[in-house]
Amino acid sequence: METYRWPGSPMFVNGRFVFGSGGLDLIRIETNEGVTGVGLTWVQESSGVVVRAVTEHIKQQVMGRDPLDIERIWDEIWRLGSLGRRGIATQVLSAIDIALWDIKGKCADMPLYKLLGGYTDRIPAYVSLGFRGEDLNQVISSLEDGIAKGIRAIKMQVGNLTIAEDEERVKMAREVIGPDVKLMLDASTLYRHQEAIVFASKVEKHDIFWIEEPVAPDDIRGSQLVARSTTIPIATGEGEYTKYGFRDLIENRSASILQPDALIMGGITEFMKVAAMAQANDFHISNHGPHHIHAHLLAAIPNALIIEEYFTSETQPIDGGIFLDQMPIVDGHIRPPDRPGLGLQLNEKAIAPYRTG
Repeated sequence: METYRWPGSPMFVNGRFVFGSGGLDLIRIETNEGVTGVGLTWVQESSGVVVRAVTEHIKQQVMGRDPLDIERIWDEIWRLGSLGRRGIATQVLSAIDIALWDIKGKCADMPLYKLLGGYTDRIPAYVSLGFRGEDLNQVISSLEDGIAKGIRAIKMQVGNLTIAEDEERVKMAREVIGPDVKLMLDASTLYRHQEAIVFASKVEKHDIFWIEEPVAPDDIRGSQLVARSTTIPIATGEGEYTKYGFRDLIENRSASILQPDALIMGGITEFMKVAAMAQANDFHISNHGPHHIHAHLLAAIPNALIIEEYFTSETQPIDGGIFLDQMPIVDGHIRPPDRPGLGLQLNEKAIAPYRTG
C-alpha cells in the first residue's frame, strides 16, 4: 500500500469542516502472470496508519487467490465482521475490489466500462464551484469563469448561512449562469429536515436540478420528508455503505438520485449492484467521488444521470495532477479511457514528493 498526503485548499469546505489536507491511499495487486491492478481510496485527514493496518490484515484473504474470483473474494473479506461493516474497513475492501476489476479488464483486454455493460462512451458531467470558503465576489467570479469555459452544469454549496442568505446566493448564481445551465445545491447534511423543507420551498423558483444531502446521512426518515415536500429532486448516498444501506434509501424513497462512491461503499462490485437496484426502482445514479474511476461505472449503466467531476487544481491543488489522463469536459461530457481495465496512468513524478508511507 502507498500513502500520499498533500496540502488542501482553504476554500474546500465540506459541512462544518475545512479540509487541511488531501490524500490518496493506493493499493497495487500483482498477479503471477505480470498483470497489476490499481485500487484507490481517498482520505482527507491522517488515517494512513489505520488504513495500512487494516490492509495488512485483509490482504491475507487475497494472497494466492485467483484475482478473477471477485465475488468470492469480496464476500470473504466482508465476512471479517470484526473489522466493522462501515468506515475504513469497507474503504480498504473497496480499494482491493477496484484493483481486482482493473486486473479483470486487463486480462480481458477491454476497458472496464465495456466489460461492465458498455451502455455509452460519453457521460454528462458537472463541476463544483461556489464553495463555502468563498465570499460573494469569489463565488460570482468562479461561476463566470466556469461559464466562460463552457461548463453546462454547476454545483454550489449551501447550508452554513441563514436560509435567507443562502437563498440570495442561489438567486445570484442563477442570474450569473443564466437559464440554460444546470444548477445543483449541496447542503452537506447541514440542515435538519424542517429547515431543509423551508429552504427547498424558497429556492424552487430558481430551477434547481437537485438538492444534495439536505440532512444527516442516517436520517433516512428526514430525507424522505424533505423529498415528499418539494418538486426539487433530492440526491444522497455519498456517505452510505454497501447494497444494504442503499436498499434502505430506496425502500423509503428518501431521494430520487443516488450517489454511491465506489471508493467508499464497497468497490465496483457493490456499485453495480446498487445501480441495478436503482434501475429496478426508477432511481437515477449520479456518483460521488473521482470521475477517473466512476466514468467507467456510469458509462456501463442505463440509469446514469450525470457524473461528478470536481477534482481540479482549484478545489485541491494536487488532485488535478494525480493522473496523466485529465479526461476534460468537452461539450458538457467526459469519456472514459479506452485502454484495458481502468486505463489510468498515475502521474508518478507529480505525486512522488507527497508520499508518506
